[in-house]
Amino acid sequence: MPAGKVVTGSDVSWRCSSLRESTTGANVRATRQEGNNVNKPHAFPVSVKGVCLQGSRVLLLYNERDEWELPGGKLELGEDPVECVRREINEETNWTVTIGSILDCWQYHIVDGVDVLIVTYGCHVNGAAELRASHEHRQAGLFTLDEVEDLPMPEGYRRSIRTWFTSQALS
Repeated sequence: MPAGKVVTGSDVSWRCSSLRESTTGANVRATRQEGNNVNKPHAFPVSVKGVCLQGSRVLLLYNERDEWELPGGKLELGEDPVECVRREINEETNWTVTIGSILDCWQYHIVDGVDVLIVTYGCHVNGAAELRASHEHRQAGLFTLDEVEDLPMPEGYRRSIRTWFTSQALS
């Protein structure tokens, strides 16, 4: 099997043919491995998200699945991931941001047959634009790290938020 990025979950691993492919196309082509059994390749969308801090609070959006999530969205074919997350954050919140480093990459199993590769970036908010939620979300909110722990959201988002809070505290 060619070398590449491995995304793990339980006893299953997904191997992308390269990190470049995994972040520049609309879908990731991966080979699912379970022990010695290799199944047919799968394709699923890539979603790039941003962890945006305003002071000691993180920006979250409430979605149609009754979960809080990071702002961002689906990476379009040929689109640069950094430009995608910058554009999506502005469209969803009215904020402009400078994109920092990749924080995490993980597979989110939403329901049977619906999986998404999530790539999270740390973001620096530029200025003090008024926060608004787009038509895609029910509401937007700013939360402390302690408040995030009790919100309904995928654990991968919490992990990315903790990572960005920690890295910003150290800088």
